[in-house]
Amino acid sequence: MQALYAQLLVGLINGSFYALLSLGLAVIFGMLNIINFAHGALYMMGAFCAYFLLSLTGLGYWWALIIAPVVVGIFGMVLERTMLQWLAGLDHLYGLLLTFGIALIVQGVFQNYFGSSGLPYAIPDQLRGGMNLGFMFLPIYRGWVVIFSLVVCLATWFLIEKTQLGAYLRAATENPTLVRAFGINVPRMITLTYGLGVGLAALAGVLSAPINQVRPLMGADLIIVVFAVVVIGGMGSIMGSIITGFALGVIEGLTKYFYPEASNTVVFVLMVLVLLVKPTGLTGRAA
Repeated sequence: MQALYAQLLVGLINGSFYALLSLGLAVIFGMLNIINFAHGALYMMGAFCAYFLLSLTGLGYWWALIIAPVVVGIFGMVLERTMLQWLAGLDHLYGLLLTFGIALIVQGVFQNYFGSSGLPYAIPDQLRGGMNLGFMFLPIYRGWVVIFSLVVCLATWFLIEKTQLGAYLRAATENPTLVRAFGINVPRMITLTYGLGVGLAALAGVLSAPINQVRPLMGADLIIVVFAVVVIGGMGSIMGSIITGFALGVIEGLTKYFYPEASNTVVFVLMVLVLLVKPTGLTGRAA
């Protein structure tokens, strides 16, 4: 039973990263109609930003949680203004190819300077150690990752679905001409939305750094699974991405316990089954 609980914990932690990353992808696709294949590279940049802050300036984990998403978000906004904005109205394939090229360039630059091995990043002192729950030993940092990710995901959902700013964002994507008539700067809102999406990826990178180390290819290891999570939840569905991310992490953990050989493919098997039954995903809507 302890092994089962341990795998469930691993599944929840992986689900936290799946949820944060797929949430950023869902925000970008739902608001901008861009399939952002560079998401994994930006997740990696968030982890490296935390590493640089600690090694070069002495700013630790808590500062990295704030600064890294802002820095990577600004980088993402520059990408949107200089490249992605010219793809508006074109087929999704163009955005996919462009962001795939950006991902290869970013990963190649970091791999050239830092190699493929991981760089250590220490757990903050306040989150070291663990708690004995009776049925298992829970490392405090891993519990923090799950709770913090859930809070961020729900806060993002509330911002977009339940606030006036979120209503402006949704309206700007559905009828930009009408929104401009009300004096709202639609291009700026689109740029800020892309910055928010990639900032969530960078935040996931900071959370992952003490667990998985900082590696140039850490995003490439996750991005395909995260795309599968987004497809299962429904492209552009924010709540669908959150629920599916955590659920698939748990399912993956259970699979590692009961049938380890299928743990790397269970997500894709589920994606195929869902698409056969409901092509728009569990919570997606038809175009």
